Order: sequence, then C-alpha cells, then structure tokens
Amino acid sequence: MKITRITIWHVPLASHTAYNMAAGKKCETVETVAVRLETDAGIDGWGEACPIPHYLPAYARGIAPAIEEMAPVLIGADPVGPEALMDCLDAHLIGHAYAKSPIDIALWDITAKVAGLPLHALLGGRRVRDLPLYHSITCIAPDEMVRIAKDAYAQGIRQFQVKLGADDDWQADVERLAKVRAAVGDGPLVYGDWNCGSSRLDAIRVGRAVSGLDVMFEQPCATLEDCAAVKSATGLPMKIDENAHDAESLLKAHSLQCMDAVAIKLSKMGGVSASRRARDLCVHLGAQMCIEDTWGSDITTAALLHLGAATDPKAVMNVCDLSGYVSPRLAPDGPVRQEGRIAPPDGTGLGITPDPDRLGQAAAQFD
Repeated sequence: MKITRITIWHVPLASHTAYNMAAGKKCETVETVAVRLETDAGIDGWGEACPIPHYLPAYARGIAPAIEEMAPVLIGADPVGPEALMDCLDAHLIGHAYAKSPIDIALWDITAKVAGLPLHALLGGRRVRDLPLYHSITCIAPDEMVRIAKDAYAQGIRQFQVKLGADDDWQADVERLAKVRAAVGDGPLVYGDWNCGSSRLDAIRVGRAVSGLDVMFEQPCATLEDCAAVKSATGLPMKIDENAHDAESLLKAHSLQCMDAVAIKLSKMGGVSASRRARDLCVHLGAQMCIEDTWGSDITTAALLHLGAATDPKAVMNVCDLSGYVSPRLAPDGPVRQEGRIAPPDGTGLGITPDPDRLGQAAAQFD
C-alpha cells in the first residue's frame, strides 16, 4: 500500500461562546486544518490540527507549507505503522510538531482501517466504555460563570475549568473560583486556569485567598519554575498545560513537583504516536491526565477519545469534546457528550466520516 495524495482544507470554527483568557487572549473564530491521506488501496485517513497562535508557537497557515515540505517523503510511502514513517518525517523536517500531528492521526486512521479495528484497539485496547468530560468556563463576570457552571452541572458535567485573569483583577479571580466552587457543591473537580497569564505574586495571592477551598490551579505562570513556586506557596495541586509538550518537559515538571495533573494535547505533542508515549510516561510518573487537543472539531476529538479509552482509567482525569464547543462540525457521525461523559466512535479507524460539504474547497493538494 502506498500514499498517493494529500489534501488539505482550512475551515473556520466559530466558538459557541467567546473564550476570554488571561493577558487579553481570546478565542472566538479559529481556523482548523483538516488533512486527508489517500492510498492506492482505496483506503483513506483523516487528520486535523487547530492551533491557536497566542496559545503556543503554532499557527494554522503554517501547516500546509510544512506538509508541502514533507510531501516527497509521504507520497509513495507505506502508511501502515505510523511511527516508522513519522521517524522519517522527523529526520526530514526537524520540529513543527503541530504540523505533523494531522499526518500522524491520518496514518493511524489508515492503519486501524487496514487492521479492521477501531483505533483504540491499536493503542492498548479499550479500557472503558466512556470517559469523563470537563467543561471550560470563559472568564467573564463571576455570576455569569456560575450560571454556565450550573447549566453544565445539570447536563451531567462534574469537572469544571474556570478561566481566570481576563480583567487582570486577582480579587475577581478569587470570587470566580469561590462562587463556582459553591455553585457545583462538594465533590466535583474545580480548577482555575490562567493559561500562563498570571504573575507569580497574583497567583499566590489568589491561592492563599482560596486555600480553604477544594480547588486546583492550571498553568498560572509562563514557566515551570514559577508554577512550582505557586504550588509551594499555596499548597494547592497543580495542572501543567502549555509547558508540557514532550518527554523532557514532563520529566522536568515532575522533578519540580508541580505536575499533579497534565494536559496531553495531540497537536502539542505531535500526534497520536508522540501522545501515546507521553501517556505511558505519565502513567509511570503518576500524573493524572487530561487527554485532549489545543482546539478543533470531530476528527481530532475522535482521535483523542480513542487514546483516552485505551488508557488506564485511574490515570485519566478527563477528556474534552472539542467539537461540542464549535460550529460547523466536520463529521455528522462525530461523538457527542451524554450525561457529562463521551465515548469514542464505533467503527474501524477513527470511526468518523467527514462531510466534504462542511469542509468546503480544498486549500492544497499534493500527489
């Protein structure tokens, strides 16, 4: 079997709710990149990456030129056994993990289809029927955030990510955390996320003000050292996101004792292959994982759910139904949340079929 064609689409995804984050960051309409690999056997594979420029050093319009650079290695190559081909791509083009992620996802989709199996069967075997979701709450007025939390709770959600820092007011962030914590009652997980936008001082002030509450922090500061200092000063558990992108960063966060939980995001790591290795390392280190991606729709959501379902459930804190936050959805048979949980799609490979009408006109094609 050989890869014969690569097709790329750029699709704008509109958030149902504008996501306000610290340091003036905002997520409203973001461009996702869908990729299809076709083969001479009539089996194709789908991948997706949706980077947010102010979130990580990655941008959607950088994916097609990177894939064009990798196309001579991909065209004519055997897609079965993704990691071998990904090693060749890494040798050809160093870095650019976010641009390689949709290729890697598509290779896994093809490999699982050739095997006649759902993707999770190749990633360790299905461990659970479905997975717990968290709901992300945009940083707005505290009472409005409470309303969103209550609505999500009524739909079965029991884990809540509270965005902080959008108005650069640490006392308002204390109110946000305290009110959401009270609104959902004892038991559910609540964590405040600055997306690297807080100073060490302000994060510590917030942490000490809410020290009597059952809350966790997520990536308050831009460095692991500052995040570790905040954890040490407040005693609150810490989730790492932006600073966790490969084995070295995971080991560093673990050594600094600030990685109680961590976000394993496909495009941040470089696809399913690298994320699976990161998953196995986190299981060994004892860190709870949020298995997700930076943003996106049905293709990447399906991929991350297969990886999550094949992971020891004791190590999975939650996953994210990214496609549930945006429109349009790219696949009519994509997974949807039910009672605060979500299951990977049935069928072989990713188990979804993107709709060409929703993708629009192709932006690039290589063969």
